[in-house]
Amino acid sequence: MTPTALTLADLTVCHGRRPAVHHLTGRFAPGSLTAIVGPNGAGKSTLLRALAGLHQPEAGRITQDGVARIALLPQLAALDRAFPIACRDVVMQGLWPRIGAFRAVPANEHTRVDAALAAVGLAGLAKRPVGSLSAGQLQRLLFARLLVQDADILLLDEPFNAVDAKTAADLLHLIRQWHGEGRIVIAVLHDLDLVAREFPETLLLARDLIAWGPTDQALSAANRLKARQMAEGWADQAEACERAA
Repeated sequence: MTPTALTLADLTVCHGRRPAVHHLTGRFAPGSLTAIVGPNGAGKSTLLRALAGLHQPEAGRITQDGVARIALLPQLAALDRAFPIACRDVVMQGLWPRIGAFRAVPANEHTRVDAALAAVGLAGLAKRPVGSLSAGQLQRLLFARLLVQDADILLLDEPFNAVDAKTAADLLHLIRQWHGEGRIVIAVLHDLDLVAREFPETLLLARDLIAWGPTDQALSAANRLKARQMAEGWADQAEACERAA
């Protein structure tokens, strides 16, 4: 894994000119494992989408050291499970950035897909329709897709939401593995006990940056209180970000 870094310079991301993330500056270091936490509506998922290139910033820059592959795990609630597709085909989607969506899949890549399904405990469900999976099985499947993407930077949006304890433990093992391989792993999380136990770095966000650094410092009582107070002051119809104009 080639070491890479992800740098944000005065990044502002809006929804229809309404502010979601304000003037965020900081750096995800090579091999870092970072939790993004904050109140509901703090811009956490929006930031992940901007990092993934799926939401155009209003202002500021996102830069990489070198060329890095980025993979995003979306929230389970955002997925359409009614589409008739088999588990194996979902994992194969992870190959598209490298081989294209409409090319024949080489035999060695089929082997990687099968290995990824086995790694997340779904070896016997390759032909199962996605719509028949439990929430935990679906999240395992999406982690298998991440495995075949083999990305340098992994963006995880609430990876443990609505899954059972066994699934959460197994997926956390994969996150530790990616971290050990020197990849950048960034996860939006709500469980502060889990963050304190497993994530060395934390970005505390309340649309504006509250703190970014070692988890025990970022999640100090004073910082968490400041984040809550900022959230209580948000207006439903906030003004457009003037500095981004």
